[in-house]
Amino acid sequence: MPTRRTIVASIKTLLAAGALLATHPGSSMAQQPPVKVGELNSYGNMAAFAVPYRNGLNLALDEINAKGGVLNGRKLEFVIRDNGATPGDAVGVAEELVTREQVSMLVGTFLSNIGLAVSDFANQKKILFLASEPLTDAITMASGNPFTYRVRPGTFMQTKMLVDAVKAKGVKKWAIIAPNYEYGQSAAASFKRLIKEATPDAQIVVEQYPAIGKFAADAGATIGALEAAKPDGIFNVLFGGDLTPFVREGNTRGLFKDRTVVSLLTGEPEYMLPLKDETPEDWIITGYPWEQITDPAHKAFVDAYKAKFDDTPRLGSMLGYLVVYMVRDLINKAGSSDTDKLLAALNDMKFETIAGPVIMRGIDHQSTLGGWVGLSTQKSGQGAMKDWKFIDGSSVMFSESDVKAARK
Repeated sequence: MPTRRTIVASIKTLLAAGALLATHPGSSMAQQPPVKVGELNSYGNMAAFAVPYRNGLNLALDEINAKGGVLNGRKLEFVIRDNGATPGDAVGVAEELVTREQVSMLVGTFLSNIGLAVSDFANQKKILFLASEPLTDAITMASGNPFTYRVRPGTFMQTKMLVDAVKAKGVKKWAIIAPNYEYGQSAAASFKRLIKEATPDAQIVVEQYPAIGKFAADAGATIGALEAAKPDGIFNVLFGGDLTPFVREGNTRGLFKDRTVVSLLTGEPEYMLPLKDETPEDWIITGYPWEQITDPAHKAFVDAYKAKFDDTPRLGSMLGYLVVYMVRDLINKAGSSDTDKLLAALNDMKFETIAGPVIMRGIDHQSTLGGWVGLSTQKSGQGAMKDWKFIDGSSVMFSESDVKAARK
């Protein structure tokens, strides 16, 4: 039978072990519950963008948790779900994340209509939603709410980058081709406004709005309608599986010959890689020339991404990585995962990111994250960007009067 001295010694040993665990650098994360963030995205339907985004997200999580997590030692955990690529399904997934998983905030979405649906849900449930990818201007303007903030530059910002790049050409007769859903309509509306401001006598001579993902089925008729209007310039908003057949059919029929083409998103590796040697020359595009960016922080990200995934980064990769670090910095600044404290910390908060300083503007909840604008080209049979420059997002944002008129 153990003696009293033996029992006391055992208790002291256990207490000492507990004290050691409590002060060990890696133990606090194990003892405290994680800070849970709900992430929902179109991983099945929009895999070309969403899967690299998730890769970048997971890379950032690994780095952050290896360095102690958030709030002095709590693990940062993202509960990742596919949103089903429909607004109704996405709201159901958001509900499950909030009620069952009890996440502290929501992040993600890709398609603009889904982003708007989750934004409305967040407003109803009074939980922070950091919209990482949806581009429609409505999410920060007419449908903006106190609980929704957006990271990527929206359609107005990116379209303004393109219009600023093309206005010196003085093109007056324009065609628009865009997918027939919220993002395409928002981009077209921005272009109509901005091209008239840049070139007052410009006119839109034809508009085509094929269903998203369905361009190939009516490629001939759509290209024919564009050609028949005889525009001098084309504003293209197609992306993903619609972009390649548009380029192929347009090249075959000579649609782009002697015409200025301005193309949203085309320079993003997600959409340029499939074009290969069909990549057109000298389109004015937004994109992501990752292999040409020399900033040390960005190069470190590229090296870590390639080492972990044996692949090159896409724009989605960079965005996912950047968003997780923004979440970390936000939680640490707030000192809590409480919604009210997160919201108070986020307004006009400045972040240091691998794409440079970013401010989350309080007036419209839009970040000042910028973008790359340049010309399309081919290098060794692959699409690439040339003559590009990075545009600070703060230089292409809606004016304060625009915001006040929209966010009533």
